[in-house]
Amino acid sequence: MSGGHFNYQQYTLEDLAEQIDDIVKTNNSTDIDEYGDKKGQHLPNDIIEKFKETVYDLRRTAVMVQRIDWLLSGDDGEDSFRERWDKEVPPFKGFQKK
Repeated sequence: MSGGHFNYQQYTLEDLAEQIDDIVKTNNSTDIDEYGDKKGQHLPNDIIEKFKETVYDLRRTAVMVQRIDWLLSGDDGEDSFRERWDKEVPPFKGFQKK
């Protein structure tokens, strides 16, 4: 079956992560895009760190949804779900207190 329970929406999460990661990577760029604008957003480091955290969380969530998708679609049983979850899902970094 190869998944499909969520209509492969988990890939949208990975696409969002890629887009935000591209913003992070080009943040300080002075290169000009096809519209004549600077590619870089020139955002402060504290904001870029929040973007990086979001990229991590989106990618982590995409993997979690993939694992659930395969379980619900019958591609994985409960044991393989647990094994793959432990192997593939990055650790939760937790909430930071202010």
